[in-house]
Amino acid sequence: MQSSRREFLQSGAAFSLAGLATLPKATTNPANEADVLPEAFSALKPLGSRVHPITAEEYRGRLQYAQKLMTELEPKYDALFVAPGTSLCYFTGIRWGMSERLLSLVLPRTGEPIVVVPAFEEGRMREKLQFAAEVRIWQEDQSPTKIVAAALADRGIRTGRFGVEETAPFTFYDHLRAAAPGLEYVSADPVTIACRGRKSAHELELMRLACEATFDVFRAVFASVKEGMSQEDIGKLVEGGFSKMSLHGGALVLLGASAALPHGTIQPQKLKEGDVILIDGGCSVEGYQSDVTRTGVLGKPSEKVVRVFEIVRKAQDAALDAARAGRLSGTVDDAARKVITDAGFGPDYKTFTHRLGHGLGLDGHEHPYLVRGSKTVLEPGMTFSNEPGLYLPGEFGLRCEDDMVIAAGGPAQLLTPGFAVSLQKPLG
Repeated sequence: MQSSRREFLQSGAAFSLAGLATLPKATTNPANEADVLPEAFSALKPLGSRVHPITAEEYRGRLQYAQKLMTELEPKYDALFVAPGTSLCYFTGIRWGMSERLLSLVLPRTGEPIVVVPAFEEGRMREKLQFAAEVRIWQEDQSPTKIVAAALADRGIRTGRFGVEETAPFTFYDHLRAAAPGLEYVSADPVTIACRGRKSAHELELMRLACEATFDVFRAVFASVKEGMSQEDIGKLVEGGFSKMSLHGGALVLLGASAALPHGTIQPQKLKEGDVILIDGGCSVEGYQSDVTRTGVLGKPSEKVVRVFEIVRKAQDAALDAARAGRLSGTVDDAARKVITDAGFGPDYKTFTHRLGHGLGLDGHEHPYLVRGSKTVLEPGMTFSNEPGLYLPGEFGLRCEDDMVIAAGGPAQLLTPGFAVSLQKPLG
């Protein structure tokens, strides 16, 4: 049974791949073949010394920049509350699972950050901390939100604006309001999105590595698919390729008519001659994501599939050119959608059924977004997927997806090694 793409990404399940040339039919059970990777995977190896982790100094700089924004915003912020998740990882480097026990980063506008942690987890937390911070513990019979309130009060913060990061559970927010009723609780988005939305040169380096690794794995899978394989068989090949590189990755695989549903179907699928093969996935390097989709055909593509591919690729080109610093994010979607509509596949969301793209970084989908009407002003360092698609129910669907970064001048630059060249050469 096929899960949705987001379920694949969140669970760390397998990615997938598509073969484009005419290949020999499978002579044995393809599921068993996937347990031993084909010859095309032999060149894959870990990234090793090419990967440079984010440093303690970088994390300190991120916290300081957040405090600078808190001071400059009007009205200003007096403190931030960040629960476990990718924002906690962004500011501290700490990966911590969410649970009913409150653990949080509390960042006052000035001074050292405060980390509130269950007492029995204090030792583990101190091992993970890479910079100076005040650690406040709470015992199992204490209220952790009262510990947060007391920590803020000791810093002189009893009133003012307390920004809550968007993914914090409602129960934490609700108990905070009761523990510190003098504070005004507001969204932390103006601070956290402003910090995370623009990537540093180091972050871009990690994302490029993730994109390169995705291309390497996809290339090996394209060379290995055979008629009769299921989407799960192909997905296992992708997962195996990333595992061989010591990376976590996976993909959504769609075959034939099911590719007209952008995020999949519950119906089982088997690859046959002439089928479209759509693979949407990637991996993470030091937490930073790639998100790549390639579409090919097993055997010779029909004239209609070739025409649709050319239209979708032109839409990608238009989006890349439109994605320029100073423009509104919604205009990038407009540029790509116009290409598809002008080719006779409009209007609106008739066949291009989703937004053009999403922000990308520590989350596979994060702010800001490339969607009609969005008023975010594009800034250098913002990173996005560029993924127009054209979906014809009952026939096939086709999507091309690459990752890009807004440049200081001119059109956006690709983070992926290059656009698809053709249905026969999806990775160039």
